Amino acid sequence: MLLKYKTDYEKIAMGLLSFIPDLNDVSRLKAELKWYQTEAGRQLLLWKNAAGNIAGVVGVEQNKDYLIVRHLSLSPSDRQEGNSFKILDELAALYPEDKLMGTIATSALLGKWEQHHKKDESSGFNG
Repeated sequence: MLLKYKTDYEKIAMGLLSFIPDLNDVSRLKAELKWYQTEAGRQLLLWKNAAGNIAGVVGVEQNKDYLIVRHLSLSPSDRQEGNSFKILDELAALYPEDKLMGTIATSALLGKWEQHHKKDESSGFNG
């Protein structure tokens, strides 16, 4: 389940974002969190796993017809492609009118997710 970021979750969000190689410096992490909070159309969402623990974070930027997935990070114990796909599925459901797009860092994952959906659609799977 995706939750909107609140400052109560700052340390959790920073911990999850710190797994991203470019964001392992505390000052860079704080700047990134501020960027999501102050810029229009940008949002940080936290993901709860099946056990109810916050285990992932996704940062997005909404534009006219598309949503850019800027960051996606999972705790080490939850790093399976299936969990990343669950987050992307929830994003797609949250923003049904927008096409999900990636950055250089996230486009490979989004490509795999799209291929997974095409395979599911061709086999008759609807979810």
